[in-house]
Amino acid sequence: MTNKAGTQTNLSMHAIIWLLLSLSITFTLYAFNLENWVPACFVVFAIWRYLIEKNNWSYPTLWLRFPLTIAGGLAVLLTYGSLFGRDASVALLAVMISMKLLETRTKRDFIVMVILSYFLTVNILLFTQAIWVFLAVLLALTGLTACLISVSHQSMQTNISTQVWKNHFKVQVKLAGKLLLQATPIMLVLFVLFPRIPGPIWGIPQDSYSGMTGLSDSMEPGNISQLSLSSKIAFRVEFKSAIPANNQLYWRGPVLWHQEGRRWQMASDRIPLPMETLQTSGSATDYTITLEPHNRNWLLMLDLPEISASTLPAEARVKHDMQVLSKEPIRTRIRYQGSSYLQYKLGAELSEHERTLALQLIEDENPKTRQLAAQWISEKKSPTAMVEAALKMFREQEFVYTLAPPRLGKEPVDDFLFNTKRGFCEHYASSFVYLMRAAGVPARIVTGYQGGEINPNGNYLIVRQSDAHAWAEVWLQDRGWVRVDPTSAVSPDRIEMGIGAALTDSDLLPLLSRQDYPMLKHLYMNWDAVNNGWNQWVLGYDQAKQLALLKKLINKDIAWEDIGLILVVSMIALMLFVSYLLLSNKGMVLNPSNRIYQQFLKKLAKAGVTKLKHEGAISFGQRAAKTLPNQASEILEISALYSSMQYAKQANSKITNIQSLNLLKQLVNNLKV
Repeated sequence: MTNKAGTQTNLSMHAIIWLLLSLSITFTLYAFNLENWVPACFVVFAIWRYLIEKNNWSYPTLWLRFPLTIAGGLAVLLTYGSLFGRDASVALLAVMISMKLLETRTKRDFIVMVILSYFLTVNILLFTQAIWVFLAVLLALTGLTACLISVSHQSMQTNISTQVWKNHFKVQVKLAGKLLLQATPIMLVLFVLFPRIPGPIWGIPQDSYSGMTGLSDSMEPGNISQLSLSSKIAFRVEFKSAIPANNQLYWRGPVLWHQEGRRWQMASDRIPLPMETLQTSGSATDYTITLEPHNRNWLLMLDLPEISASTLPAEARVKHDMQVLSKEPIRTRIRYQGSSYLQYKLGAELSEHERTLALQLIEDENPKTRQLAAQWISEKKSPTAMVEAALKMFREQEFVYTLAPPRLGKEPVDDFLFNTKRGFCEHYASSFVYLMRAAGVPARIVTGYQGGEINPNGNYLIVRQSDAHAWAEVWLQDRGWVRVDPTSAVSPDRIEMGIGAALTDSDLLPLLSRQDYPMLKHLYMNWDAVNNGWNQWVLGYDQAKQLALLKKLINKDIAWEDIGLILVVSMIALMLFVSYLLLSNKGMVLNPSNRIYQQFLKKLAKAGVTKLKHEGAISFGQRAAKTLPNQASEILEISALYSSMQYAKQANSKITNIQSLNLLKQLVNNLKV
């Protein structure tokens, strides 16, 4: 095959198709993580490269490729603001690989492209390690390996029939799969024995955390309802005993004390507050949480967690308001044990500083709300009666629980309570706390998650971002901090049955959070059970699990030095085994003609004629014919046919086809020695 520029290529269309198909899988995965123009760039250059091969077009000149390269680099720089960091670096590599397709023509070019594509493909795991992504990566790697086989297989021709192409396609797929399968033992040894590094190896670039979602350290109208539009999993929970009722599943997150306009924030740590006392009753509820990364410090715990050192996650601390925090932001999936009490008395005494924080309000705003609170005070209502009065107002007036509330005016609490009366949980929690504070009742907002969905396939609880919730705590004499959920007064179904059953506009929710697609939900639950196992046993294989597994295997404690020694010994043993297979000629053959010829050699070996390593097919056939004169004609015909199929120069040889393979197979099968 010669292009218009006069450059001869000795590669078939196989290599082009394998390379483009494999990169198509890779760029499809990146379409979920990089800017849309990056995979679009690949589509343009892939089509261009395919048409060059198909229509025998000229390759673009250096004067065209050079400005394209500069433009690609500038596009990455303008899009990401840098050429460094996870997103920018991967995007730059992806764009450069796309453009390099236009100058990939020789065997060396293809080998370089495949190596770069290997690296680009596995880099998708820097963004996500979901099981379906891992399977897609394996598929792309198989295609790239088949491309290498096609490039290295010089007997492949460019102008072959469709039937022969399909035959070679099957051979290359099978061999690529076998090669990857042979690498599996090494992969498993490295997975089990290679020292586990805490945190992601890509943890330095800050943009590696940009896609993480979860609760914020502040709240204002709209941000939790926005979070509820996500079906991403926040965490999974496995209970050691019966799963509590849905109305008891309050997962405690950030506690918000300080009001600043529409925004509520956590209390400052500049002035330390005394730890709130906790008195519990009943038995503890034990569970295990698998928390997805959210780039924040909070560790979600069932309200209310036991705070003894033996029941808290490692490297965790508890704030004065019972919020559990990790020392570092959660940037990888973690698994920890928890123990909580559903019956408790929190904060029997309230310090003066806490009381000041819990009554803080901005002056000269929301006059109608303050007037209502002043009326309750003038009526000498007790704090408990004020709580009941507020809940009765939410219950009996025309308040609506919705994901699409109208925009609030300059006085947001007044506008919500006396005008729009439509809101999500953050509207009800913030207005209730504001009303309580205006009436002189200490109150604060607690954000977290409420409820969850049981997966019957594994009997564990799935808590999504759409389960994000906000509720209130009021401090009452002799009772301490008491949880009050004003949302339950407006929409009891939200607390009893979950968000999907509570909203009249549930069509705004993601499909997995709704209840009108039972078949889809059933399929998803099966898939999530597989994902949960993948998370626990593969992605969750950390230092602790590695040491526990090795201790179980050798029945004694093991040090890191021992792990290194075992790893080295195991790798040497595997290498020796692979070397033995190669040296004993038990390796893989490259095509059907080779396999058939190996059967021919085995038949002659049984008759005492063995092929020497330096002998070619023709010279060995001539020697074998002299040794076995009765089969001389068959031996010479087989040797000549195989040699023409396997070794003849492409320019002079006949095109390999199914008929030649069938004839070779028939001659070998009919040979009697």
